[in-house]
Amino acid sequence: MPANKNALIRYKTIDRCLSNPYRRWTLEDLVEACSDALYEAEGIHKGVSVRTVQSDLQMMRSDKLGYNAPIEVYEHKYYRYADPDYSIMNMPMSHNDLSVMQEAVDMLRQLEGFEQFAEISDIVNRLQDKLAISRRERKPIIHFDSTPQLQGRQLLSPLYQYILRRQTLRIHYQSFRARKPLLFTLYPYLLKEFRNRWFLFGSRSKDLVLFNFALDRIVAIEPVDEPYRDNPDFDVEHFFDDVIGVSKNLRNRPQKIVFWANTEQSKYIRTKPIHRSQIILSESPEDHSCVFQIEVVINFEMYSVLMSYGAGLRLLAPRHAVAYMREQLRLASEQYQQG
Repeated sequence: MPANKNALIRYKTIDRCLSNPYRRWTLEDLVEACSDALYEAEGIHKGVSVRTVQSDLQMMRSDKLGYNAPIEVYEHKYYRYADPDYSIMNMPMSHNDLSVMQEAVDMLRQLEGFEQFAEISDIVNRLQDKLAISRRERKPIIHFDSTPQLQGRQLLSPLYQYILRRQTLRIHYQSFRARKPLLFTLYPYLLKEFRNRWFLFGSRSKDLVLFNFALDRIVAIEPVDEPYRDNPDFDVEHFFDDVIGVSKNLRNRPQKIVFWANTEQSKYIRTKPIHRSQIILSESPEDHSCVFQIEVVINFEMYSVLMSYGAGLRLLAPRHAVAYMREQLRLASEQYQQG
């Protein structure tokens, strides 16, 4: 018995709710959560009826979709999973699901020859590998770096839809330094990933100042009835051309960063450039150590990447960046002299 798209959204929403042991879920709470999820994903305003959610609960409890979800009612009012480790997301894919997925992968492979679809190759390989594993045909042969328990990942889908619909948002955000969340009204523009962390870029409503918010520090988001505004100075396609990572504002300008790398690290930096602007200024004929140059905005992520090469890299210019690196390395060295 196939389930339509809206029903699947409701099942996933109910599953997410019942998998959360830190809240007590009434039927009305589940109705509200499903209504919100359908609005965020599909823009459906009319909401969900109590009867629909009751039918969904029965469907999830049954074997019709293969869930057999252990949903129980306690205190004659609240819903939860009897098995706290249960989730429909842990269910193995059916043979029909695998067939449909294989058809999708086969179709995507037809696009790989087109230049505009060149970036989907790794996605197709990842899907093909997962399908083979699901069929128990073989062990994985591709492993992608990921952080499955990363906080904030559940916000990716709703934020994508909000950006697509040009929806103004109210963001409750608590940075690592803040004692309590701060409230922002934001025009969201872009989602960006860096080192398995996701960030939301948008402009504050009152002055169009550009902000970026780490998704794992967002406490809550909600749409607000306020006209959406674009920021004419934020070029989504080229804003990150001159930056490593995500830390940049509209006033930052790139600088020429010059650094030396020893023989071993030069081999790595040649084959995997630190930035697209990277060039070799000189190479030692004796040991083939190199002096490189990149042109980027100076930010925390740049320092982090350069310091990751340890003693194999030395920053040469500009002077203020050299002074900063020297001080950070001095402080790091002191940590090893204390015990």
